[in-house]
Amino acid sequence: MRSFLLVTGILFSLTSAAQSLSPSQIEQLASQYALNSFELLKEVLSIPNDAMQPGHIEPNVLWTEKVFSQRGFSTKRLKTPTVPLVLAERNFEGADKTVLVYLQMDGQPVDSTRWFQPSPYDPVLKQPKGEEWEIISWERIANYQDDWRVFARAASDAKGPVAMFLSAIDAMDEQKLEPSYNLKVILDYEEELGSPNLPQSVKDYKTDLMADMLVIFDGPMHISNRPTLVFGARGIATIELTVHGPVKPQHSGHYGNYAPNPAFKLARLLTSMKDEAGRVTIPGFYDGISIDNKTVKILRDVPDDETEIRERLQIAQPDQVGSYYQEAIQYPSLNVRGMQSGWINEEVRTIIPSWAKAEIDVRLVLESDPERLIALIKEHIQSQGYFLTSDWPTKEQRLKYPKLATFNYEVSYQSFRTDFDSEVGTWLRAALIHAYGEDPVMERLAGGSIPISPFVVTLDIPAVSVPTVNRDNNQHSPNENLRLGNYREGIRSMLAILTQKL
Repeated sequence: MRSFLLVTGILFSLTSAAQSLSPSQIEQLASQYALNSFELLKEVLSIPNDAMQPGHIEPNVLWTEKVFSQRGFSTKRLKTPTVPLVLAERNFEGADKTVLVYLQMDGQPVDSTRWFQPSPYDPVLKQPKGEEWEIISWERIANYQDDWRVFARAASDAKGPVAMFLSAIDAMDEQKLEPSYNLKVILDYEEELGSPNLPQSVKDYKTDLMADMLVIFDGPMHISNRPTLVFGARGIATIELTVHGPVKPQHSGHYGNYAPNPAFKLARLLTSMKDEAGRVTIPGFYDGISIDNKTVKILRDVPDDETEIRERLQIAQPDQVGSYYQEAIQYPSLNVRGMQSGWINEEVRTIIPSWAKAEIDVRLVLESDPERLIALIKEHIQSQGYFLTSDWPTKEQRLKYPKLATFNYEVSYQSFRTDFDSEVGTWLRAALIHAYGEDPVMERLAGGSIPISPFVVTLDIPAVSVPTVNRDNNQHSPNENLRLGNYREGIRSMLAILTQKL
């Protein structure tokens, strides 16, 4: 597809420092290399990457090693107890600083029955048609419109940014441009599992990963779709909570009004954790969070439109943890991410379930100790009269305890936060101002979680995210997509960063 590249007289006899590119040159290169790389994007999205399926990962690792090696990077597998991380490294003459880049290659599981296309791993091009999306021939992508989208698992989260980065590197190489710093790129294949092996790997490979700063190409841009910098993210811990009833499902006619139903018990237990306004009622859950006047100004400077946010979510009223969106995500959250008990739909049957299970996630902020929050939740459940086990209960336990539950948890990683006026923040802000002629949206904290705190803590370096994908991308859900205008502008932002002197 590189035949699409049309080098006109405007460019490029440049052999000097890359930062000499003008904004218009950056924009033109981004447009040309977006066209050049759509087949690359399609290729990588066609490789299944369900993080829950270990067999999916090796083909993605091999692809990564191939494409980075083709672009002059040395690659090294950082071994873990499960699947490896991949470190790609490339040095440049005269560079005295090193930037570590984080990219993600794995994706969420898929339910193909809810995708409006043959396969989530068979990327399709769609154009808007009223309130729906219409599949169009991939061959039309050479004449794409900004609002057309590629639908595929990981299109936005987060293989799209990988293809953007490779395209920006291609533009640099073919125009004989070099960054003023060395590059290290760490590729994560278990991010959707909470990157369970990452903290130890960063310790084990600390020397290999050492850098001056970390840039994360992940996440959605501000809802306005303006260039965005995000200076932190919440961490995450997860809980599996299973409330037990009869040892086996029982006939609801024979045992209704006699055998306790664990679904009702679980519902009451979960309801006891939050009030009607969505605030956690467990004493001490929000302790330590203080939002001073300086922070309020930072949060209020984000150009959110609360009405637009509610309209996009189609909700009449948000929870009242904060008085506006940016304030809300400064606090830890308690979320039921899934529930199960018995059978529904075509498998429904008239039974009293044997158990009811809730999968819970707790989003973390710097001021809250994860272990303390988990302990508060556990103590609350016990205060409701429950005896907790870590394994499936025994017969003796079932006969002894009327309120019985299995409780297990995992802390994946903590939050991180970087000052706006840090070296990396000042540098990235200057790059985006140069490319776009205006200040980027500056967000103190992202509501979502990315496994960055192990780098920040172990390597003692600052980190900032540069999100590039459209916010309405359906990440983690069926029909995930990437807006093609965002794909081009993502390359533009990465070119601006690669050509900004550090």
